[in-house]
Amino acid sequence: MAALAPRQLFLNLRPRDDATLDNLLPLPGNSAALAALRAPGEDLVFLHGPADGGKSHLLQGLCHAAAGPALYLPGTAVAAYPAEEVLAGTEELAVVCIDELDALAGRDDWEQALFHLYNRARERQCRLCVAAARPPGALPLALPDLRSRLAAGLVFALPAPDDAARRAILVFRAARRGLRLSAELAAYILARAPRGLGDLLAVLERLDEASLAARRPLTQPFVREVMGW
Repeated sequence: MAALAPRQLFLNLRPRDDATLDNLLPLPGNSAALAALRAPGEDLVFLHGPADGGKSHLLQGLCHAAAGPALYLPGTAVAAYPAEEVLAGTEELAVVCIDELDALAGRDDWEQALFHLYNRARERQCRLCVAAARPPGALPLALPDLRSRLAAGLVFALPAPDDAARRAILVFRAARRGLRLSAELAAYILARAPRGLGDLLAVLERLDEASLAARRPLTQPFVREVMGW
């Protein structure tokens, strides 16, 4: 099968519908980054931290909140494509979000293209937001100028949520779906569900669908029945 052209690729990389800034629970570990993304001004924001810290959600949320056209590019999805072709003209957008920069670090073509995009974006007042597992100084970047540009913006570390935060996120996301989920039932789910936040939210989606189909509220017996626990 032939590879998708970059513009066709963009159609497959639209932000998830549920990944909005309003659908992210403000926590001590993410509140500063969330406030910075909600506020206009800073040309470059760099987010780093583990997978469950909310980096991808924040980037996609910024795209949803943008006042004009926006683009979300996960590094793992675009690494196989020519960097110049993928990034050509993107400085004309209101927002460009580059996720999973780790997958592009060390690639001369991508590092050069990102450096030039940074310069063009500043001229065109396009806002850039970049995310990676590590801060700019710890990434295996071969281009010093790119490293210095990334470090010069607002840099936020996003920690993985602890059990209390994961429980609060579960209750919050349930409420956003119109589900009443007690803290006790959330703790019951957390004790049995996979620890990954994405997996945990997938459990919530499954319970939401089952609750709607059965027209039953979320209770411990119902959760146990649906999940087979």
